[in-house]
Amino acid sequence: MGSLMTETEMERIEESQSKEAILYVNGVRRVLPDGLAHLTLLEHHAINACLAPLYTVEGMHVITVEGVGNRRYGLHPIQESLARAHGSQCGFCTPGFIMSMYALLRSSQKPPTEEDIEENLAGNLCRCTGYRPIIDAFRVFARTNDTLYTNGSLQGLSSAEFICPSTGKPCSCGLNKDDEETVKPSTCSGDMLKPISYNEIDGTAYTNKELIFPPELLLKKLTYLSLTGLNGLKWYRPLKLQHVLDLKARYPDAKLVVGNTEVGIETRLKSYHYPVLISVAHVPELNQLIINDEGLEIGAAVKLSELVKVLKTVLDQRPPFETSSCGAILQQIKWFAGTQIRNVASVGGNICTASPISDLNPLWMAAGAKFCISDCRGNVRTCMAEHFFLGYRKVDMASNEILLSVLLPWNRPNEFVKDFKQAHRRDDDIAIVNAGMRVHLEERDQKWMVADASIIFGGVAPLSLSASETKKFLIGKCWNKELLQGALKVLETDIPLKEDAPGGMVEFRKSLTLSFFFKFFLWVCHQMDGQASFNESVPASHLSAIQSFHRPSVIGSQDYEIMKHGSAVGVPEVHLSSRIQVTGEAEYTDDVPMPPNALHAAPILSKKPHARILSIDDSSAKSSPGFEGIFFAKDIPVDNMIGAIVADEEVFASEFVTCVGQVIGVVVADTHENAKCAARKVHVEYEELPAILSIEEALQSSSFHPNTGRCLRKGDVELCFQSGQCDKILEGNVQVGGQEHFYLEPHSTLIWTLDGGNEVHMISSTQAPQKHQKYVARVLGLPMSKVVCKTKRIGGGFGGKETRSGSVAAVAAIPSYLLNRPVKITLDRDIDMMTTGQRHSFLGKYKVGFTNDGKVLALDLEIFNNAGNSLDLSLAILERAMFHSDNVYEIPNVRINGKVCFTNLPSNTAFRGFGGPQGMLIAENWIQRIAMEVKKSPEEIREINFQSEGSVLHYGQQLEHFTLKRLWNDLTASCDFLTTRKEVEHFNLNNRWKKRGIAIVPTKFGISFTAKFMNQAGALVQIYTDGTVLVTHGGVEMGQGLHTKVAQIAASAFNIPLSSVYISETSTDKVPNASPTAASASSDMYGAAVLDACKQIKARMEPISSKHNFGSFAEVCLSLL
Repeated sequence: MGSLMTETEMERIEESQSKEAILYVNGVRRVLPDGLAHLTLLEHHAINACLAPLYTVEGMHVITVEGVGNRRYGLHPIQESLARAHGSQCGFCTPGFIMSMYALLRSSQKPPTEEDIEENLAGNLCRCTGYRPIIDAFRVFARTNDTLYTNGSLQGLSSAEFICPSTGKPCSCGLNKDDEETVKPSTCSGDMLKPISYNEIDGTAYTNKELIFPPELLLKKLTYLSLTGLNGLKWYRPLKLQHVLDLKARYPDAKLVVGNTEVGIETRLKSYHYPVLISVAHVPELNQLIINDEGLEIGAAVKLSELVKVLKTVLDQRPPFETSSCGAILQQIKWFAGTQIRNVASVGGNICTASPISDLNPLWMAAGAKFCISDCRGNVRTCMAEHFFLGYRKVDMASNEILLSVLLPWNRPNEFVKDFKQAHRRDDDIAIVNAGMRVHLEERDQKWMVADASIIFGGVAPLSLSASETKKFLIGKCWNKELLQGALKVLETDIPLKEDAPGGMVEFRKSLTLSFFFKFFLWVCHQMDGQASFNESVPASHLSAIQSFHRPSVIGSQDYEIMKHGSAVGVPEVHLSSRIQVTGEAEYTDDVPMPPNALHAAPILSKKPHARILSIDDSSAKSSPGFEGIFFAKDIPVDNMIGAIVADEEVFASEFVTCVGQVIGVVVADTHENAKCAARKVHVEYEELPAILSIEEALQSSSFHPNTGRCLRKGDVELCFQSGQCDKILEGNVQVGGQEHFYLEPHSTLIWTLDGGNEVHMISSTQAPQKHQKYVARVLGLPMSKVVCKTKRIGGGFGGKETRSGSVAAVAAIPSYLLNRPVKITLDRDIDMMTTGQRHSFLGKYKVGFTNDGKVLALDLEIFNNAGNSLDLSLAILERAMFHSDNVYEIPNVRINGKVCFTNLPSNTAFRGFGGPQGMLIAENWIQRIAMEVKKSPEEIREINFQSEGSVLHYGQQLEHFTLKRLWNDLTASCDFLTTRKEVEHFNLNNRWKKRGIAIVPTKFGISFTAKFMNQAGALVQIYTDGTVLVTHGGVEMGQGLHTKVAQIAASAFNIPLSSVYISETSTDKVPNASPTAASASSDMYGAAVLDACKQIKARMEPISSKHNFGSFAEVCLSLL
């Protein structure tokens, strides 16, 4: 029994403890002042920075990417390797990869395996590279032969030979021991890190140049913390269980946090406010991991990554039959979030969150785990996991109770526990349906009977659900095929899923419950194989249903011929910004320091898809902390209408809203958080109107954007269909869904006025600075010559920042102009995804006629795209889809009709391919159907319908230099396609449940803008007397290496080193009227513009350079003065 402390006693403890919160950042001592409990960490090794409360790192050494290595003092080998392997493109994700790899190497007792590296990076996202160059860069730090790290010897190798840690084979990449530099131990201030070139990296050098753990922190004892944050937030860090219980008695509704992975999401994305947070990460009683005769006792605050280590130890040391539950939990954790989350997320936090799709809760229930619970007075009780979950995020725990620990019991002989999970993707994704299943078999009368069982599902109800009727059916029956058939029938009714169940996919989820049990049955049979009297063996063709998934390490290679032209063109140079991207020193829009007196903006968004605005109450927003102004349509200086081609969308909705996420107004405040808080307080009254949300609904309502009907014809489709030329005719529909751009840097603009509002300048994350200039000039009523937009680099675009970013800049321009103060707007990820649209969804209705051999004779196609609530670029995207609807196939008779649908969704926009992929996908659908109809392979149908040199397309273009047939033949030969397909067919014949497939699909894609006037470019080339060159062009660097390629062209044109050419930024006051960086044409256009400019300059220099024998380009430049 415990005793409650009085409030006075608690206050005395708090006052007696030092409130000085100390941490080190990259070796530098920092003291955290009180009042920051609401903030999260900016960067932290091995965890997600945005979820880490700042005070949780008190007493720790925080190492950021800048502390790993930097441009001034030299790059760390990890950074150097990633830069040289072309693993950093737009660079926005790069620091995360560097820190994940750095954390892995710092925490590993021996070099990691390639599998360790890939698993450790699973929590990182990259939108540019496809990951292969990142894995290539980090593979050098992996071990492939354990003998190298166990003081063993490799037979047959000379002792003088160096063994590469990456390949495990003799190699010349290592340094001779006699020549190795003696490295002095580093200190907090540290010796300078010396750059290590890529070919010098041997995978172990990283251990020699690390920041040490600060001695002060080694000696420092953790203290009880009582700190505060915004909006009355109280933050406590108790160090004893009794303190936790006392705090819980004092604040019954307080949230206990360890990793903050759930509470952080709720506070950041759902705007929840918890007045009191208690960090229990350092309470010893909650962090115990005890192995005893009953089982494994796991403290509620134990991190998942720590649990993984102990489970692996248990699996190695305990008899296999005892650890079936341990193995299932270990396997499920592998697919549970990423490394960064597992490093901080706790066992108890995951349990008490009581998510209906929790991956672990079904397993705790199935395994018969017991939860140990204590109230504030220290009274302890136990609760079976199966009875702990009461409803949606409700558990059998009072407000004055906390979870102490979990007891995972050892399994009995012939007791089997198995985990199951189905998600949209295997790594780092929430479950659609998951399950934990257990069965205990006993031999009776030479039959194996079910003595006990537990079948638990997640994702099928508001809580993890026990299939109780199925359990009753199983117990007492013989484990055989009859039991399987009967159990499946019971299970169908035991797990009820209504047609309108939240989450949708009802039929799929129902089928998953049955398939999981079927796989469990097969798995148990396989485990029992070899037992006396057990006759239910698994056929070899069925084994693929129960084999655990194993993904081999990523392997890729590129073969290319280097053909150098001049000093730089043709050389595979690394991205010019790669070295500052890998160190985190590259600046993006949101990194630009805020000018004095600057404000932050947050949009006020519609919550209805289609409605009339009746009233707006902004009184609460005006009284919000830090509020500086609020603006609506009536406040816009000149024009409220903007648009990429047609000005058909409002900056601020005035009378009607036409989608959820449409901007109604904007709030500006002193901080980003205060601006968002004030925007949420604006109350809008609506009169809801009928909404159109899909292409099908648009067709039913004839809802189309005006003047968007298009038709392309070739030959006579009707005559071909009616004349009997076609042996067969097929009709069908193809739906192509949308896709989120997911550029890693969200939309962001910093805008300010000059000369009292006479000029406006901005820095924006955009693919089209000229559109920002145009939109802002329009809404403010300024000439474009007085508006300047600059872009240094952007963290990915993919079409999503071609036009939609302009409206974000226009929103920020209004308060900046009216208040004559700088304003920054940076959209949070959820707001960005809600408001900015995506790839267009399409509907294609086709009718195709062909011969018995599969030769296509006629195609009649109706094609529609979902534009959303404004036209944007939807018509051009529809036209390109129509252009690509033949893909690469010769069709004598073609008729394609297209229309752009108006729907009440955020305006969809440009995306990689710009409609081309959707058109080609529709074509490949009818190719596949033709193949099935005439009983040939799709590849045969494709080949007999290939276009050829001189073919005239349905929009009038004649094909020239058409290399498809040669490419097709070379590729099918080099990959041995026919042999591989036979191997696939053989595998599929011998595997009932797992299947393989292989396909080869040709494509033809039109380069450049379809609006011909946009296929032009400008550049400004300036040379200086020291021989260096500054290039400015109209294109935007977004990871594709445009600046690097353009710089190579300039360097080769002047025959100078690439290092002598610099590209600073893209700016509308240097190169006006530039086309967006899009359409796969920027390198060609801007490269040609720069080359032309260089040629002009060289022609002007020729009269002087030809008269003298100059030794260098710098001498020529100096002589021009």
